[in-house]
Amino acid sequence: MKGSMIHRAWKRGFYPGILPDVAAARNGSTLLTLDHDLDVLPEAGRRITVSELVGHVDDLAGRLWAAGVRPAEHVAVYKTANFDAWVLATAASRIGAVPVMLSPALKGPTVAALLDRLDRPHLLTDVPKLDAMADVPLDGRTSSVLIVAGSRAGAVSLAELAGSPRVRPVFRVPEEPAMITHTSGTTGVPKLVVHTPQTMKLRLRPQRWLLALMKNRETVAIHIPFVHSRMFAAMALALVRAMPVVLIRQSDPDEVTEVLRQYRPGFLEVLPNSLMDWEELADDPRKPFASIKYFSTTFDAIHPRTISRLLKSSERRSPLFFQIYGQSEVGPAVGRPYFPGSAHRADGRCVGYAMPGCARVRVVSRDGKRPSKDNPGFIEVSWKAVAQTYHGEQDRFDENLNGKWWRTGDVGYRTKFGCLHMLDREVDMIPGVQSSLEVEDVVLGRLSELSELVVVTGPKGEAIPVICTTEDQPLDPERWRAAVAGFPQLADPIQIPRAELPRTATLKVQRIELSRRLQEQLEKRA
Repeated sequence: MKGSMIHRAWKRGFYPGILPDVAAARNGSTLLTLDHDLDVLPEAGRRITVSELVGHVDDLAGRLWAAGVRPAEHVAVYKTANFDAWVLATAASRIGAVPVMLSPALKGPTVAALLDRLDRPHLLTDVPKLDAMADVPLDGRTSSVLIVAGSRAGAVSLAELAGSPRVRPVFRVPEEPAMITHTSGTTGVPKLVVHTPQTMKLRLRPQRWLLALMKNRETVAIHIPFVHSRMFAAMALALVRAMPVVLIRQSDPDEVTEVLRQYRPGFLEVLPNSLMDWEELADDPRKPFASIKYFSTTFDAIHPRTISRLLKSSERRSPLFFQIYGQSEVGPAVGRPYFPGSAHRADGRCVGYAMPGCARVRVVSRDGKRPSKDNPGFIEVSWKAVAQTYHGEQDRFDENLNGKWWRTGDVGYRTKFGCLHMLDREVDMIPGVQSSLEVEDVVLGRLSELSELVVVTGPKGEAIPVICTTEDQPLDPERWRAAVAGFPQLADPIQIPRAELPRTATLKVQRIELSRRLQEQLEKRA
């Protein structure tokens, strides 16, 4: 009875709480391998079968119920980076609660603002994060405070609720909120994006096109923030197809190299900026990417230089790099493949084509004239997978709607062949510069010593290139001038250590914040 109920629910929508059951019905021996221990279940070890995962999720769901969590209630998951954030969210979903995934990179005041917007949720955290929020009053801001282990006054420890009775899965209707994630926060306090089982299920469709290319089961390595919306989609796609998963928390290149060499994955799903951090590994004699047949990234720009180097570092026959363009509100919108022989010549601003049966994409004029490279328009997306709303900010959500079309905030144009070119975020546009991202693509391709280049607006509206180099070595001025000879609109570069770049939880550079810091520094020098 339970199995048929779960099967029927899965056909209606993506309910995270039953994903382990669905995967176990396909192949219970499918293995998850971690490079770290789970904070909430340290005894589980680092090699967990899908069948064991079902038991762990069921166990934690019972503990959450015993702690007072009920269907439709918000559970804000804010804890130290660990795969158990995904496990705990899945357990909360299993009893019909709505997990709200908050990045561990968020600071106390931002978390407080989001908790206020949620109207007294349960806060599911750990002792280190709770101690770090000592200056944030939680009384009256949360319904309860739950910690995964240990003890703190006023908090309920899930460790002490081990052995709680199991609870039957709860399924809310497919159009009701099932999960909340947040935007990257590049322009301020993040927005809370509401997903439903229906919208999450539809978002799996574009990735199925990529997986259909795989003739054999491959081990999938995933290095994505465990609270990111993409994490839940990636896990669903891998587990339902019974593909072994390696979950990588470490970001240090040497440690990542050891993981990749040990488990030899054939598929690698990583955030674009993480791949830029690992780009130097392409020439590493240990060959960490030798086994990778498929590289996949989504939700942010990645430069052709990085793609080309990674593809050439694979020792598989005809490796493929697939880039998906989208955002948290719309999911994957368009995509395109890159191949070893041509990636270095690719136009990085060409983000791809709409996939059959998925999102519809259009570009709308900003001034009545036809959108083009010289006059980019607003990029808009329409399909049923667009998020339901911004929790607590319906008016702000509605501002981005143009009938059934969602305005992404990006600007670009379409070629006569239908390829979508994304040039910039609208808020990052600089007068006299067609595309800051294109400048970055070109110059990074010419200067291998650059590890990062970000073009931002200066105090007088000028385009200031902020550069970072490998190991923070000084940049040869002559090489720089030769590389930017075709971009006279650029001011003199400002070099800073890469560690000083302000970033979001998904490692995107906060361009507005970077511009503000530069202005402060220049004012102090004046």
